[in-house]
Amino acid sequence: MTQRLTPGTALLLTIPPLLWAGNAVVGRMAQGLIPPVTLNFLRWALAFAILLPLAGWVLRRSSGLWSHWRRFALLGLLGVGCYNALQYLALKTSTPLNVTLVASSIPLWMLATGALFFGARISRQQLLGAALSMAGVGVVLSRGEWAHLLELRLVTGDLYVLLATACWALYSWLLTRRAEPDAIRSDWAAFLMAQVVFGLGWSGAFAASEWALTDARIVWGWPTLATLLFVAIGPAVLAYRCWGLGVQRAGPAIAGFFSNLTPLFAALMSAAFLGEMPRTYHALAFALIVGGIVVSSRR
Repeated sequence: MTQRLTPGTALLLTIPPLLWAGNAVVGRMAQGLIPPVTLNFLRWALAFAILLPLAGWVLRRSSGLWSHWRRFALLGLLGVGCYNALQYLALKTSTPLNVTLVASSIPLWMLATGALFFGARISRQQLLGAALSMAGVGVVLSRGEWAHLLELRLVTGDLYVLLATACWALYSWLLTRRAEPDAIRSDWAAFLMAQVVFGLGWSGAFAASEWALTDARIVWGWPTLATLLFVAIGPAVLAYRCWGLGVQRAGPAIAGFFSNLTPLFAALMSAAFLGEMPRTYHALAFALIVGGIVVSSRR
């Protein structure tokens, strides 16, 4: 795509990172109100209800969903069942800024996943960009002191978010394989609904395990209800819609740069709502990660 980046398109591509950063901050604020895996399940249950009037036809026997159930079951596992559940788990021991910065290493995981499982070639520029991005992740994991890496002093949340980014990379590569009916693929609401249908099964099973194995409980009240409404309407549905429109207008290469606004928004929101002020190593990590993406995207 060679379409020009207009102010309207730029706004469309800015909304998702803002909502994704808000998702991380709200997920951190919800600790103690609702268990993380349960939060993911209820988020997508509400998203399902929102999507039902828009794409309820997908549930019909003739829609093509059920004949392609393996495809959507795998997408639902990675994108709905695992990715955000792991992020919410990460937020129990890590900060929103750390989580979003480490998640910005997705281009590295994308390169590795493509080379290992999809036969994609990696150029020297992409390797250099990946090295820079990985250095940025190392800065976050070491808390700005490289000696910490030698001591393997990682908090549990850092490991969860690394696993989440690996899931998202595989999910993204699978999306490049068009293996579903055009009627579903061409309709953003239908395509998301098809994944949510199976994703609810996965996330429900994970949430049931959380309740069986831990002392999980929900503190019902306006803060919990507001959290659920925000994560369902904003990051789950609205961000997906804006991102899809923005990518169609500007192309994936340009759109990819906007996703790296997420750590910046997360830093501002964390300072405003959680009192978690960004530190010098966060700025260095952000610069390395963005620099790596810029380098790897050059032709």
